[in-house]
Amino acid sequence: MNDLKDKKVFITGGSRGIGLDIMKKFYDFNSKICIIGSNLENLEKVKKEFSKIEIAQLDLSDNEKLTEKFSELIKTFGGIDVLVNNAGATKDNLAMRMSKEEWSSVLNLNLSSPFLLCQESIKAMLKNKAGSIINISSVVGHTGNAGQSNYAASKAGLVALTKSLAKEYAKKNIRCNCISPGFIHTDMTAKLKDEYKLKLMESIPSGKLGTGQDIANAVIFLASDMSSYITGETIHVNGGMYMAWLSSINNLIE
Repeated sequence: MNDLKDKKVFITGGSRGIGLDIMKKFYDFNSKICIIGSNLENLEKVKKEFSKIEIAQLDLSDNEKLTEKFSELIKTFGGIDVLVNNAGATKDNLAMRMSKEEWSSVLNLNLSSPFLLCQESIKAMLKNKAGSIINISSVVGHTGNAGQSNYAASKAGLVALTKSLAKEYAKKNIRCNCISPGFIHTDMTAKLKDEYKLKLMESIPSGKLGTGQDIANAVIFLASDMSSYITGETIHVNGGMYMAWLSSINNLIE
């Protein structure tokens, strides 16, 4: 993994949760890191602990300003080798009750913003004739989930975007891959009731929730030269949950 040393890495949503675990992993490999988020207090807290990283407060939902600000950030940082689109949001509701704002805001942050960040990253990566883009999707982008039609649609769209970009820029040595986490230990899952957690784990063949480290390990692999012949792929990191879902569908068909 020595090839990650001094690589210029941008991580959205890198101040907490899975994004923070991803940042720490790159930090261990002495990459040059910039984490992007909207909460300045959280960003500064991470900066205080990991002084070598850079932080940038950006409103990822502001499409009009995002492209210009991210382009300036790349120039200030001296380029970009790796982009990790990790930031995301949920606004759950049943489809019949979902407001236009709940739909559009989730699609904007989870899909439109990553697309714009990919655009600007690819411009810079073309100059270097190399780069790796890693989009964080979700298992529900493949399975769907009741009450999450907006979130599931955005994450499914991210998978399709990944494949399209991979096809467009493979010959330019720019790789684009996706990671689809299952249920991961986060602040959000920590608040779930124990009985619901037990039901979740019953649906996971491995019988446990994943960790941010599990996702970070997959990100590091896709960012490094160890995956130099991999592009347009989705790595499912979910303890076999997606596999179990496919099996249940096949059994229904049979």
